[in-house]
Amino acid sequence: MIINLLKETEVLKVKLVDELFELYRNKLTGDDEDIDMLAFAILEEMSRDDILQLIHDLSTQEIYNLVGVYLIESLKEKFAQEEYGQHRPQTNLPRNIH
Repeated sequence: MIINLLKETEVLKVKLVDELFELYRNKLTGDDEDIDMLAFAILEEMSRDDILQLIHDLSTQEIYNLVGVYLIESLKEKFAQEEYGQHRPQTNLPRNIH
């Protein structure tokens, strides 16, 4: 069913998210567990070529957002695995970020 939705959607980017939201808004609670389940179910039904086509159809900003989320989540996971936060000294010094 989901793969048919993907194939029928000409513009797969934001339209896919909008259509999935409308399809499941009254069936799921919207918590992290439901969203994870839905996302993994969609990915499970997609081929590599489907995913690459989806990425190809994204705007430049959407690609930056996608890669940004991937980097953020991957780094969070890596730091959590290394328990980096426990070894980091606390400092209240102002940071110059420019």
